[in-house]
Amino acid sequence: MRVGIPKEIKNNENRVGMTPAGVAELVRRGHEVSVQHTAGEGSGFADADYASAGAHILPTSEDVYRLCDMIVKVKEPIAPEYALVRPGQLVFTYFHFACERELTDAMLASGAVCLAYETVQLDDGTLPLLQPMSEVAGRMATLNGAYYLQKTQGGKGRLISGVPGVCPARVLVLGGGVVGQAAARMAAGLGAEVTIADISLPRLRQLDIETPANVHTLYSSEHNIRQLLPTTDIVIGSVLVPGDKAPHLITRDMLRLMEPGTVLVDVAIDQGGCFETSRPTTHSDPVYTVDGIVHYCVANIPGAVPHTSTLALTNATLRYAIALADSGWQQACRQDPALARGLNIVGGKVVYKAVADVFQLPCHSV
Repeated sequence: MRVGIPKEIKNNENRVGMTPAGVAELVRRGHEVSVQHTAGEGSGFADADYASAGAHILPTSEDVYRLCDMIVKVKEPIAPEYALVRPGQLVFTYFHFACERELTDAMLASGAVCLAYETVQLDDGTLPLLQPMSEVAGRMATLNGAYYLQKTQGGKGRLISGVPGVCPARVLVLGGGVVGQAAARMAAGLGAEVTIADISLPRLRQLDIETPANVHTLYSSEHNIRQLLPTTDIVIGSVLVPGDKAPHLITRDMLRLMEPGTVLVDVAIDQGGCFETSRPTTHSDPVYTVDGIVHYCVANIPGAVPHTSTLALTNATLRYAIALADSGWQQACRQDPALARGLNIVGGKVVYKAVADVFQLPCHSV
């Protein structure tokens, strides 16, 4: 199969769809891999690294899309790329369709096969291609929350760890999944007093066992969240409903319960955000303030550490990319139900129920 890796063009997105090591593995199996010129530079991989791995270096994204059967990316196509996607072409990337009607309509019109990293799901509910970026995003959420808690950045002026004789900051993590646990562990490691809230009692029991002593668990309800907000310094929203919009756990009226300079970090912004006042921001303009509350809602948090993120992503996606290249998407999805769950749009039809429900579109069988 002809596999293409274009350069990411979303704002400050420096990750790339595959490392040179991943390319070498595909080439070893007889596939032809084309990489756009400078696609890997932001992650620390030069064109020469890809060429040494056996890739063809193409000058433009138009060349990559035109010549390749499967496109392997990091982020969803954006407007300048819509017209490049061809009927029948397989696009393997993060899509997050549920919060992007324009993207959904564009991919329906393209006639392409859209296989989303974020909905590839094992039988036990694990999301293997979302997990590595969730681990990065959770850690980064805490670091960014601590940074914007500084007075010079609009925050309260509190040090997340405190110092001897001064209490540490209080961090509330909403959602006890991969992001939430990573955020909580990072915050705890920095010395914060952490509360992690979830609606799953089995998950809370597990977190109680696995997290440090300065992480406390709480059953997530509006009442419990409201009780904590007046004394919370950083709120990290990490709620995920696979393929669907995130619920709003912090409403506009709840902002008045918080002290000015409290920091909200919405890691769920890719799925619409879990704070009512959230809107997507970028690494070049990451924060804004509503009613004195600082909002950090960058939609591609792991893009700030692209070398680590690209390595971690390729570690997870490569086995699936190989299966798709070796067998074609139809046979690969027949053989692997987890991969089949990643199919969102096929040939102009929505085949993933959550996306169809959000936009009130018919959901078709694959």
